[in-house]
Amino acid sequence: MTDDTETNDALDEWKEEMQAEHRDAIQNPAPDEDHRIEGVSQVSYRVAFAYDLEADDLERTDTEQVDELADPELLSCSCGVRGMTRAEARTHMAAARTQEQG
Repeated sequence: MTDDTETNDALDEWKEEMQAEHRDAIQNPAPDEDHRIEGVSQVSYRVAFAYDLEADDLERTDTEQVDELADPELLSCSCGVRGMTRAEARTHMAAARTQEQG
């Protein structure tokens, strides 16, 4: 059981270090980088196909959008900081703008 405990402790320590680095990157943006918040989102479509017996192929016959475009839950900055909430992204951009002005 000692090995499991040591592994879990090491994993917890690693996670804490990564979270601290993430917080630091959010609060202290790299001053020489371009900062632009971006994210990825997708819209789902229902797609219908017809089977072409001669070609033994499926051909798209219809598409219907089944949901609306929504803002992503996690955002990134063009400087390389990833996995930010909206609040973290605002903190990051505010810090970057403050650096630019300072």
